[in-house]
Amino acid sequence: MAMTDQIADMLTRIRNAAMAGHDRVLIPASNIKLEIAKILKAQGYIQKYDLVDAKPQGQIRLHLRYTPEGKPVITGLRRVSRPGVRTYVGADEIPRVMGGLGIAILSTSRGVLTDREARRRRVGGEVLCYVW
Repeated sequence: MAMTDQIADMLTRIRNAAMAGHDRVLIPASNIKLEIAKILKAQGYIQKYDLVDAKPQGQIRLHLRYTPEGKPVITGLRRVSRPGVRTYVGADEIPRVMGGLGIAILSTSRGVLTDREARRRRVGGEVLCYVW
C-alpha cells in the first residue's frame, strides 16, 4: 500500500521515538526528508543524521537529542500542509511558532527553509510543519 503523506510519517516516527526515549530512528529516504533533517540538525533539534544505503530506497538515520535531565529536545511536531489541504503563505504571512521559540519549515522556490530564513529572503511557500 502506498503511503500518501511521507512527511507526516517522518514526523510521527520522530515523535514516537522521542516519547519512547530511543537514541535514533530510521526513516525511508527522500530528498525533502533529507532537507528537513538538515534543518533539524542546523537548528539543534537532532544530534546528527546519516544516510543508510538499504535497498531499494535507502534510509535516513536520525540521532535524537535529549536534555541533561533525559527529556527530548523536540517537544512537539505538527504537520501543517497535508495532501488534502495544502497551506501556502506569502512572505508577509509566514507564521511564528511558539512566539519564535519553535520553527516553521517551508518549501519555497529557493528550497526548504526555516521561517526565519524565508522572512530574511522575502519568499513565501508551502508550510510543511512546525517544530518546537
